[in-house]
Amino acid sequence: MKVRAAVLREMGRPQPFAQSKPLSIEEVELTSAGPGEVLIKVAAAGLCHSDLSVINGDRPRPMPMLLGHEVAGVIEEVGLGVNGFKPGDHVVAAFVPSCGHCLPCMSARPALCEPGAAANAAGTLISGERRIILNGERVNHHLGVSGFAEFAVLSSNSIVRIDTGLPLDRAALFGCAVMTGVGAVVNTAQVAMGATVAVVGLGGVGLNAVMAARMVGAAEVVAIDLQDSKLRLATDLGATRTVNAGSDDVVEAIRDLTHGGVDYAFEMAGSVRAMDIAYRITRRGGMTVSAGLSNPSHDFSLKHVSLVAEERCIKGSYVGSCVPLRDIPRFIALHQRGLLPVERLMSGEIGLEGINAAFDLLAEGQAVRQILRP
Repeated sequence: MKVRAAVLREMGRPQPFAQSKPLSIEEVELTSAGPGEVLIKVAAAGLCHSDLSVINGDRPRPMPMLLGHEVAGVIEEVGLGVNGFKPGDHVVAAFVPSCGHCLPCMSARPALCEPGAAANAAGTLISGERRIILNGERVNHHLGVSGFAEFAVLSSNSIVRIDTGLPLDRAALFGCAVMTGVGAVVNTAQVAMGATVAVVGLGGVGLNAVMAARMVGAAEVVAIDLQDSKLRLATDLGATRTVNAGSDDVVEAIRDLTHGGVDYAFEMAGSVRAMDIAYRITRRGGMTVSAGLSNPSHDFSLKHVSLVAEERCIKGSYVGSCVPLRDIPRFIALHQRGLLPVERLMSGEIGLEGINAAFDLLAEGQAVRQILRP
């Protein structure tokens, strides 16, 4: 079938993207869903920094690629051997497919699925297939999803069925921003009630971490960002204190506010400077969690003696250490009870033609989650 889609042909085009147009709107051909695969009509796709990091070259991927990984939609057809799904089901995509058989999957750590990671790096579905064709050439899949299109073919290992009562524009956020931000707090760090928390970087992931910290009963939630508008939003969502990261004495200011540092600091900006701030504001015996993805060439250094003598813990958090089949439905249930007001993060809707300008807003920190309605 022929569908309209946003295709990235080369990484690293300069801003403004509205002028350089790294994403071209093309008519591509989707082949039929193969064994174990489904065809979905894309209802909504969130614009995320993980998409931006491919556009600007921070996360190198094979080209050309059809981007978009934070997606919700409706199943149109199912391939041979697909169990548990049927046409009409509402689904959210999980951007790491889970094979269910490798050691991480069997250890309840599907975010680290080994065949899934290999397929994502290669630009294929977990089967190794590519189902997108442009001018006779196979186009690479983005994280097994490729949702910046009217329709998408995904592995059934990449989707989670959801409650049809949830609006699909909100549902899309649960595929990345919510899983990563909430999961980092409740799964990776397992923040205890009464603990002190800081979140560095207030994009969609960081603001979800703020909401989760409030939800689990953190005594203090310190929100840190360069944008005052995001600091105000963080206050509305549960932050007890805010600090602009642009100040020269940001670390000292936070340590003073928190009487020596916080129990848990979360780096959500994907930068070494943000990680340095997060580590330095973590108190003795505390935990620093990083869920931001920086350029692979960037290194983070620390004083080894502080790691040992202060019994520090540093943890990475990918996909919020989530089990999507378990966590997406339970996070949706928390949202429906009013505990995770993810609708507050939505910065507006766009169509395919506006996608390049929308990524300018994201890169400049002027938007949290813009929703593509292809």
